[in-house]
Amino acid sequence: MRVRLAAFAFALIATTANAADPAVTDPEHYKVVFENDRVRVLEYKDQPGDKTHEHSHPAFVLYAVSPFERRITLPDGKVLNRSFKSGEVMFSEMQTHIGENVGSTPTHVIMVELK
Repeated sequence: MRVRLAAFAFALIATTANAADPAVTDPEHYKVVFENDRVRVLEYKDQPGDKTHEHSHPAFVLYAVSPFERRITLPDGKVLNRSFKSGEVMFSEMQTHIGENVGSTPTHVIMVELK
């Protein structure tokens, strides 16, 4: 019984973790371009008006390939409005959010997630 319960708990955790993975929740926007035991590199592209499903990132570095404007909605309802110029870089601690392109230009970024 314990073994079954442990297996069920592990499967539930794995499913929950995968559900929050942006490459799973929004594969039309996120593409894994590199991964090893220390980092995962994602390319993200969208169009004005596009909105992601809720997902999570571990601590990450973001590089803006193109300029864009975005609205980030956190699980507690807090809203962050962000805008980036081409070439700008930012670091963020782990974050769960929904992202929306609220500008007039496509978003194109490279994200390096730390493991």
